[in-house]
Amino acid sequence: MDTELQQDQYVDTASPNQIEALKGSESGNLAMLPPASQNEEQWQKIGSQISIFLAKIPEYISRFYQEYKSLIISFALLVITVTGLRIFLAVLNAINDIPLLSPFLELIGLGYTIWFTFRYLLKDSTRQELTAEIRLLKKQILGIEESQTLS
Repeated sequence: MDTELQQDQYVDTASPNQIEALKGSESGNLAMLPPASQNEEQWQKIGSQISIFLAKIPEYISRFYQEYKSLIISFALLVITVTGLRIFLAVLNAINDIPLLSPFLELIGLGYTIWFTFRYLLKDSTRQELTAEIRLLKKQILGIEESQTLS
């Protein structure tokens, strides 16, 4: 009861490079595959184009970086700043969740504010001392005199 269907094949003698078609079907309706040599040539062309593109990627990247250097650096600094700020806020939130630490840190901040006010802001002589310290710090950081910034 085991029957096997076998389909006879015929070869198109007009084109020896074409794939064999099934008997009983019209050759005009079937799509014929191109010869294997053309297919290999196309793959070689595609492969060479891909390898040329991959070889030029560092050049493309360096050209892109040179053209948009300031924009890339600004974007990177923005991302680093936002990430650092989020980490800082997460650590601060974790510290605030510790039961007695938050009020203790508020007391320390309040005490420092009171000390700074009494030390530097109440008397004229101490305000001048604070101004001199700020000018000295500005000179150390910026490396320029205040008279140069005004001109």
